[in-house]
Parts: sequence; structure tokens; C-alpha cells
Amino acid sequence: MPAFSAARVQRGLYSLAMRLGLPLLLYHMVWRGLRYPEYFRRWDERLGVFTPLPVKPRIWLHAVSVGEVNAAAPLVEALQRRYPDHALLVTTITPTGSERARTLWGGDIEHVYLPWDLPGAVDRFFDASRPDVGLIMETEIWPNLYFGARARGIPMLIANARLSARSLRGYAPLRALIARAVSGVSVAAQSKLDADRLIELGADPARVQVAGNLKYHLRIAEGLPEAAAAWRATWGTQRPVWLAASTHPDEEPQVLSVHQALLRHRPDALLLWAPRHPERFEAVIDASRDAGLRTATRRVEALPSPGTQCFVIDTLGELLQFLPAVDACFVGGSLQAIGGHNVLEPAALGVPVLVGPHTFNFVEATRILDEAGALVRVRDAQALGRELLSLLADPDRRDAMGQAGRELVERQRGALERVMAAIEQVYRPDRRHDADAILQRKRGH
Repeated sequence: MPAFSAARVQRGLYSLAMRLGLPLLLYHMVWRGLRYPEYFRRWDERLGVFTPLPVKPRIWLHAVSVGEVNAAAPLVEALQRRYPDHALLVTTITPTGSERARTLWGGDIEHVYLPWDLPGAVDRFFDASRPDVGLIMETEIWPNLYFGARARGIPMLIANARLSARSLRGYAPLRALIARAVSGVSVAAQSKLDADRLIELGADPARVQVAGNLKYHLRIAEGLPEAAAAWRATWGTQRPVWLAASTHPDEEPQVLSVHQALLRHRPDALLLWAPRHPERFEAVIDASRDAGLRTATRRVEALPSPGTQCFVIDTLGELLQFLPAVDACFVGGSLQAIGGHNVLEPAALGVPVLVGPHTFNFVEATRILDEAGALVRVRDAQALGRELLSLLADPDRRDAMGQAGRELVERQRGALERVMAAIEQVYRPDRRHDADAILQRKRGH
């Protein structure tokens, strides 16, 4: 069967599966909502139903959740400077991503949830938003969304694109459909390895370039280190302090066991703990208290006290504020086979980084931080405990790792300029398409 025909058949089956799976999507929303009530709100937007946005030039940027929103921050600000007459529509999938976007930009942007990838929902989304260009952060490949943009003549760019070997294999059942979807978009990849995988997936090599990782452009607020030092003075400057960031459920017992072992050697040690998902906040607080640890939280106590053994950061968007106040940071999703999370934030702030064996979501960043001596890989929780104890006992080593991380992040900057150049290659405001006219021609009217 020719690839085009296979793609058409697969698209029909995919769309049918999405429609039949709608009850499961709704069940998932309810299940998540029981743990995080924000999931119960704004369901109409999930179906592409919202008040039509004002007719004006519009750039649409999609960032699925908190990590992608944070990575998009320098890009959003650059777009606002470069296209001051354009509206900027930011879509997310998760409520935490929505909250983060509102915190960062407030009324300076438009925001709705990205609809589920149902043909009708996608049509309603484009009818109500009318973007002139679409920018997808990282790699969110939704076939009906991509085909809908193409039908309207909306140029699309995947910015900060990455694709793990695991994700590449995961697309295999719909390979013809996915290949046709990505063949019509441009790609600014984080690394050559990501670019090669996206080309293997079906992206047009002539439209793929390596731009680097926008996460090296981390924005550090003025006075952040000084504020963190003042915080640390309240709970004891001489105490060993480590942060467990973006942890997942299977890692939670391991984090507890590591800290309990650390306390046997350093009874004054303090753990700052930031679970990845808000619905895990209460479970982590309960687990810590059940383990006998003197536990405080950001929402109730605001900051640790000298007697606090575990402090749970049960808020969103505040991790960066705490990072300069710790001696070492374990980045979660890496002891559990999630693929790891952003190792560049602690590195940029001069904090030694520890990760587990599963870092396939951040292969390149982890590799170069490791080679620079800014990061330590461990194979399991026991090894994490040993390395953590060693680091906390060696301030000279911590200083050297922190300095190596800061310098590496500074050297790697430059992705923002390359991504902006890639956007300008696909989008010229003086050549904006009349999307409605294009769509009418496509439909044969």
C-alpha cells in the first residue's frame, strides 16, 4: 500500500479510535480531578469550544505543561519584542502548565487548553483562534492538529524539538500517519541526535535544523541568590541541605530511605522535596510524617525551621527560588523509568546535580554536564545515598561541580537566536495567509 494511502487509512482509524476513546479521556479527567480539582474546570476548551479570539495577527505557541512553559519563557519574551503588534496565544494541556503560564505572563498573553485531537475539536479550535503561525514546544505530535493547520495554510515549527529512542519506537504502529503529519512542519531540534530521529520519523531533512536547547536560556531573577541565602539563614547555614526535585510515585519511598540513612550520619540534615505533580503533594507529606520525620510545608509553614527534617514544596513555580539554598539536587524521573527532568536549572544556579540511570529525555544535557564534572549518575537509591553523603561532606567538590555547571550552561547559550531565525524562515507577517480562503479552497467551495 502506498505511504499516502496507508496514512489516510491510519488517520481514519486514529480519528475513530479517538472518538471511541472519548469516555476514557473523560474518565481520566475525573480521576485526575479527584486529586487536583483544576482538572474539573474548562472542559469545553478540551473540545475546542471557547469565545472566538479577536481578529488580529496571532502567534500560537503550545507548551504541554510546566517544564515546557518554563522552557518557552525566553522565546515568548523574544516573540513579544519581535512582533509587538501580534497577539500571543499560549496553549497547554495540564492545569499546572496553565497556572504557570498565567503566573509568568498574566494578561500579556491569551490562553486556552489545547483541544483533544478530534477532527471537530481541532476545527473549532482553529476557527476560534485563527493563528497565523504555530509553534510546538519539544515534541507534541497530534496528527489531526497538524493536518488541520496544514489545511488552513498555517506554517508550523516544532521548537526545542527532542525525540527519545523510546518515543521513536512508540510511534511505530502509526508510522505512516505520523510521517505524513511531521513531513509538513519545520523542526528546530535540540541536538543532532534529536534531528536524526525526527528525520527517521518522517520529517523533511530540508526543513530540519539543529538549534540547541532553549533551557540553557534560564532566566534567573535579580537578587535570587541573596534571597535564598537569607532563607537558609532561618533554618541553619551549617546544616547539610539537599533537594529532591520532580519526583514520581515509585521514587518517593526511595527518597525517604535515602534521607533516613543520611540522618543516621548527619542528624541535622534537611530534605527539601518537590514532587513532580500536585496530586502527589499530600501523599508525600503523609509519607514523610508516617516515617517519623519532622515535616513542614510551603503552604502552611512557608519555610523550614531549624528543627525541620523534611520540607515539602507543595506549590508550583517556586523550585528556582529554593535551588540556590541547597548543597545538592537530585533530579527525579531518573530512578523511575520516566526519562528524567530538567538538569539544567540546578546546574545554572551552581548546584551539583545527581540523577539515576533513566535520563533518556535529557540525553545530551546529562551527557555534557557529566563530562564537565557538574553531574553524578547513580544506578539506584543506595548509590544515591552514598554519593549524596560524600558530596555533603566535601564542600570543595561541591564548589567545583557548581562552578562547572554554571560555566557550561553559559557556554551553551545561543539556541534562542537560532530558534527565532527558524521562525522567521517559516513565517513572514507581510505574507500572511488568508486562512479562511485557503480552507475554503481545500474543501472545494
